[in-house]
Amino acid sequence: MTRRLLAFGIILTVASVLYAQENKSIKISGYLIDNACASAHVKDADFGDRVKKHSTSCALMPNCEGSGYAVFADGKLYKLDKAGNDSAEGLLKDTDTKNGVMVAVEGTLEGDTVHVTKLTEVKTTE
Repeated sequence: MTRRLLAFGIILTVASVLYAQENKSIKISGYLIDNACASAHVKDADFGDRVKKHSTSCALMPNCEGSGYAVFADGKLYKLDKAGNDSAEGLLKDTDTKNGVMVAVEGTLEGDTVHVTKLTEVKTTE
């Protein structure tokens, strides 16, 4: 009887750990920035303001474009997966916004990476 309870407890613990690691669906809105510029300035006190003013032309420079993209939302930096990077690159090439591209992102969160299912520009009045 004790062995069965112990085995049941172990199975229950493993199942709850696996359930807790499951990807979580998210919807966030924030500002798009390339990972090269983000990693260079993320510890700056004015990082949030810097992201809001980040230029589209910088994000499309070869080194910046090659580094991939992230979204700064609610004081946190969310990296985009390959599908998100491809969507972000296309959006940056097509937008008329010169500085501070705001986006809405839908997907699942795994660690600090968003597996993007939808990425769209949000036009701001700023």
